[in-house]
Amino acid sequence: MHILIQIRSWLMQTTVWKYLGFTSAVVGLVCYALSSSFNHLFGNWNLLKIFLYSVFCFIICLLILSAMIWKNHSRRLRFRVQFAFLVLTLTSVYSFFSDRVMNGKPDSYSLISSAAFAIMSLSLSRQTQCGFEVDLLYFFLGCLIVQLMKIKWQLFIVGAGFSYSLIILRSSFPSIDTEPDNIQDEISVVIDVLSSQLASTDKITSSMIEQLRTCVNAIQHDNLYVINMFLEQLKEYFDDASELVLSEQNLEEVLKIDAISQETINNLQETIKLIVSVGFEKDCSSVYSSCRREYLEEFLIKNLFDFEKFSIENVNKIPWKEIRHPIKRWIKASKVAIKILFPTERRLCDLVFFGFSDAADRSFTDVCKGSTIHLLNFADALANGSRSPERLFRVLDVFEALRDLIPDFESLFCDEYSVSLRNEAILVFKNLGKAIVAIFVELENAIRQDQSKTAVSGGRLLPIVRYVMNYLRLICDYRKTLEQVFEDHDNHVDDDRVPSSSSLLVQMDRIMKVLDTNLEAKAKVFNDSALSCVFLMNSSSYILQKIKNSELGDILADDTIQKHQAKFRHNYEQYQMSSWNKVTEFLKIDNNEIVPSDMVEKSMKEKLESFNLLFEEICRVQSTWFVLDEQLREDIRISIERNLLPAYGNFIGRFQSVMELGKNTDKYIKYATNDIEARLNDLFQGS
Repeated sequence: MHILIQIRSWLMQTTVWKYLGFTSAVVGLVCYALSSSFNHLFGNWNLLKIFLYSVFCFIICLLILSAMIWKNHSRRLRFRVQFAFLVLTLTSVYSFFSDRVMNGKPDSYSLISSAAFAIMSLSLSRQTQCGFEVDLLYFFLGCLIVQLMKIKWQLFIVGAGFSYSLIILRSSFPSIDTEPDNIQDEISVVIDVLSSQLASTDKITSSMIEQLRTCVNAIQHDNLYVINMFLEQLKEYFDDASELVLSEQNLEEVLKIDAISQETINNLQETIKLIVSVGFEKDCSSVYSSCRREYLEEFLIKNLFDFEKFSIENVNKIPWKEIRHPIKRWIKASKVAIKILFPTERRLCDLVFFGFSDAADRSFTDVCKGSTIHLLNFADALANGSRSPERLFRVLDVFEALRDLIPDFESLFCDEYSVSLRNEAILVFKNLGKAIVAIFVELENAIRQDQSKTAVSGGRLLPIVRYVMNYLRLICDYRKTLEQVFEDHDNHVDDDRVPSSSSLLVQMDRIMKVLDTNLEAKAKVFNDSALSCVFLMNSSSYILQKIKNSELGDILADDTIQKHQAKFRHNYEQYQMSSWNKVTEFLKIDNNEIVPSDMVEKSMKEKLESFNLLFEEICRVQSTWFVLDEQLREDIRISIERNLLPAYGNFIGRFQSVMELGKNTDKYIKYATNDIEARLNDLFQGS
């Protein structure tokens, strides 16, 4: 059944009949030129006959191909009468000479030419209405039957069957005649009577248009119950985080066209046929589109998404923190519109305009155009808005939603009337991609321009480091999408603000390098070189953790982790050299036996006093410093203890041995080993 419907739809197309008529004319003319009838009439071929017949054939074929042009003239009575007379004269002459030469049995070429000319006449009757097409069809069918009977009278059945098939085929389609049945009487109608008839036609058409509106409203009334059920499903979909998953089967169940009564559909189809048959196809399409468009836009605006509230002018005025909810609602509304509402309108147009594909395409576009533009305007406003980095992830959400809908746009809007909507969707999609690339550039500039000269307290982590690394980790969730964006950008670079060669890897690497440069500049602000090293260690440790605990390690360049590990080790060594190496310098023991014992004692007393002062000062200062990572803090303290405590124990033991027996050493030895450990435990607490 579906195949039959497709065949019927195919046969309704004017273009099909145009080329079918052209092909039939060519076959008929060629076969007639080869037939015995032609030879009996005109004799053997020569160059002049070939030339004249070729010109004649060219004219006939040209007339067949331009049959649609006659349609504009065929409403003129004088044109119709004169053209019908011309065809009548030609067929009469053909019939006269044909009867003279067809005393014997016709050959196969004559049969084929008659059948081909009959099909050509049927084609003409489907394209224009000059008043002779049906008569021409009957003439050639009659010729075919007569020729078959001359061969063998039983072949009458074949000829009659073929003729009956063509006549039934023609009668099964709606008539395209635009004039009353009594065309013979119209030859004598005067101008004022014609004017009266035109006025009467306007009244009839107006009545038909009103009937059309009534039928369309009936469709919407029949569909109301299903719509209310659909809204209940949508309410649940819009209120939670669920996804819209629709298979082809339950898509049909969501908004059934079957819910519309067959009587309503039949009434609408008949009304449309009547209006189109009197030449008001565009008016018919316009009225239908107006009714359905208002219904569709009201449904979308009232129940799904307030397009007027979120117009291009208003979108960029909304604070960015408040636009997340509208974006989520837009994404869901777009899916409902493109995957459910628009396909339903497409099927409905094809149904009610069955046999008028051009009107169906035009009506569908007019119905959906306004809603589609509203949807795309919201996305385009985001694409053309601010390039601030915090917008990236919301723009990515819209980009991904539109990317997933592009195939639906391409399948829905593929005819000549709606192709501009498909192109507009693709353009907005590309603009979103450009906006994403531009936001990356803006992020890079924001890091570079963060030129604060104030040192952070205690070498703490800069807010921009935390912001950038968390930002890059979130980017990992959109990795595949961003790779697509940058790949497309590489192929279509037309923005001077964006690098001409880029990829996600390149952009991430650039951001990391700019961040490193920023940190190096900030480290120079500190007056204490040891504190500068602690600041850089904090940063490197945080960066390494974020890279290792996410997909950043897979996206960034292979040597990124090694670079930051090397920087961390270098800064730790510099920290030791600039602080604790100075402390342990005072704990070195002079083993030169030539030096007198009293001089050794004096030297060790001075070293111990210097150690006590420097150790006290370093512990006091570095207890106000802060190491973010607790494990790193513990590792640094353990490393200091391993170097300091053994050296301090050896020094104290030697100091006690060189002091005179019985002398009080407590006033020189200020810290026991446990005291040293306790003071080291207070380091990097930020207090």
